[in-house]
Amino acid sequence: MAETASGREESEEARADRNLSDLLQELRVALPGVQVLFAFLLTVPFTNRFDDLSGFEEKLYFAVLLCVALATVLLTAPTVGHRILFRRQQKEFIVTTANNLALVGLLLLAIAISGVIALISSFLFSTATAIVSTAVILAAFAGFWFLGPLMRRSQLPPR
Repeated sequence: MAETASGREESEEARADRNLSDLLQELRVALPGVQVLFAFLLTVPFTNRFDDLSGFEEKLYFAVLLCVALATVLLTAPTVGHRILFRRQQKEFIVTTANNLALVGLLLLAIAISGVIALISSFLFSTATAIVSTAVILAAFAGFWFLGPLMRRSQLPPR
């Protein structure tokens, strides 16, 4: 067994197995939220108050719906890819591709959740409340999900 850049003694295959397992565990955390949000959004047009939405709110709703649908596609794609490429010695490809798909899927999820905040606060309150609440949630996603980890990554030696 050779020591890898992670400092662990493991083969390339063992590292790919561990990385895929870690990624799939992380996706198991995100997927229930995506599914619940998608289910909620699918029911909204069938409520009595949907007709009360402004033209902007209807377009925002549709954009949010599309973001959640695309996030669902991207966050479930690693599972499908793994099934299709099963036993084809493509684990490193699957891990790399799945990582990229997960990052884009999570970005779309952040956009969708922010859009839902914008939609609900616009519908219930004023435009100013919608702008402020959406800006706050976008800042939270940007900071905690992306900027914090990217700042830490920039402090690490290149791989």
